[in-house]
Amino acid sequence: MEVLSLLNLDDLAQAFSKMGMFPVFDVAYYIVSIMYLKYEPGSVEVSRRSPVASWLCAMLYCFGSYILADILLGSSPVDYFQYNSHILLASAVWYLVFYCPLNLFYKCVAFLPVKLVLVALKEVVRTRKIAAGVHHAHHAYHHGFFIMVIVGYVKGSGVALISNFEQLLRGVWRPETNEILSMSFPTKASLYGAILFTMQEAQWLPVSKSILILAFTLFMATSKVVMTARHSHGSPFALIESWVCHLLFGSPLGGAEEEHHHAPAPAASPIKTKEELGEGVRKRKAKKAE
Repeated sequence: MEVLSLLNLDDLAQAFSKMGMFPVFDVAYYIVSIMYLKYEPGSVEVSRRSPVASWLCAMLYCFGSYILADILLGSSPVDYFQYNSHILLASAVWYLVFYCPLNLFYKCVAFLPVKLVLVALKEVVRTRKIAAGVHHAHHAYHHGFFIMVIVGYVKGSGVALISNFEQLLRGVWRPETNEILSMSFPTKASLYGAILFTMQEAQWLPVSKSILILAFTLFMATSKVVMTARHSHGSPFALIESWVCHLLFGSPLGGAEEEHHHAPAPAASPIKTKEELGEGVRKRKAKKAE
């Protein structure tokens, strides 16, 4: 406690929690989000064929969490579009990422050291959105703890949750990529973060909101920076989730036991296929002879 008091951690956390996100952190959020959109199959082709569809997809990547949270709370889904400065800023980033001459802007922001900084700044915004979503739901539903978790979860990972709808705008439909079926690390972390902030809002955690925001931001930023630097798609929660899943549901998260009990079906033999083709040719020759 003496060390914490010397570091003035509470004052630092208070200052950090009150720090404005616009425009620096928001710009980083828009850049990383639209850069991930460009990674999606067919997104570059769509930007050339239909710029309007590409712009709508970019807006969903930047503001999808706000849109989905507004729908859940009974507000207009276009409510966030009243903030002209945010829309214009995100649109400028979209244009530079997709249409900058010689692809210079994309090459600069995709340069790994720059990208790591942008990814860390994006996680600062994500944590703020989770905390704000839980706080907003608390005002509307004072004892609706599940609603607080859902709204905070949506605020942190709404883009991933509506990814299938965004795919339709690009003319792609891949239901197997549903984020609920296969959660990525940011989606899982948003869920866990929403639970923590809900517990704090209900005064079940003996920490202040500013301390929780600082701690969770440090965890998210560090995790994402390390994962991005290593080009990893794993999750720091994988080991704990495997133990919990095995304890509660009888099998590890990856379904390793099923792989042991159910042997994979043998692949079709190429020799058999050739024999079947040869048999078909002989039958056709016999019919012609008749």
